Amino acid sequence: MSETTATPAAVRARRKELVGIVTSNKMQKTIVVRVDRLVRHRTYLKTLRLATSFKVHDEQNTAKIGDRVRIAETRPLSKDKRWRLVEILSS
Repeated sequence: MSETTATPAAVRARRKELVGIVTSNKMQKTIVVRVDRLVRHRTYLKTLRLATSFKVHDEQNTAKIGDRVRIAETRPLSKDKRWRLVEILSS
């Protein structure tokens, strides 16, 4: 029997990545990012705009309110933080 193990790079490649807007940077090394998504209502077929907020780890405190950022899923860093900042797309 051969055991196949995924390399760390392959596992990291499967992690979710999202793009959102920074809504708060008042915490140390943490930002709050709002991610918008469009959902179609099952019965009425109307398109709804839903938003979800994520607490994101920002090691260098570089992101500012209003920045468009890419975030990636990671291991739990605290009670609420499960995402980390990958890059700032635009200011």
